[in-house]
Amino acid sequence: MEFIIKKYDELTVGELFDIYKLRCAVFIVEQKCPYQDVDDADKVAMHLMAKDENGLQGYLRVLPAGATMPEVSIGRVIAVKRGYGLGEELMRKGIEIAQATFNAPAIKIEAQTYVAALYEKCGFERVSEEFMLDGIPHVEMLFSAKA
Repeated sequence: MEFIIKKYDELTVGELFDIYKLRCAVFIVEQKCPYQDVDDADKVAMHLMAKDENGLQGYLRVLPAGATMPEVSIGRVIAVKRGYGLGEELMRKGIEIAQATFNAPAIKIEAQTYVAALYEKCGFERVSEEFMLDGIPHVEMLFSAKA
């Protein structure tokens, strides 16, 4: 598996197409959740892609503070093959990117509740009660860099 990190303006047209195709397939079609996935936050994000010989197998974006939340955040986390550790590997790399690129002392996410345990394995802690976002149960979670 090859991990590739790019800013928006470094993405090729093909890479951007593959990212949007994957995000649409998972977040809109699979989860039956019509919402505006493509947004201006993509333009300021760092995009982490996991690719193999079969193409894009995983993705997430790391956002600077103020893009979607007051804190640095990670979102749109997808592992095509689930249950193989790719989601955890993506998140660990996302944390590294957040710290190296945005000097993040803390990282906030809005996690779908059913995958909160994955984020807990990566050092995130729940900081809110469950709430509905686009018809799906979520919880806010925070990662704080250890001193």
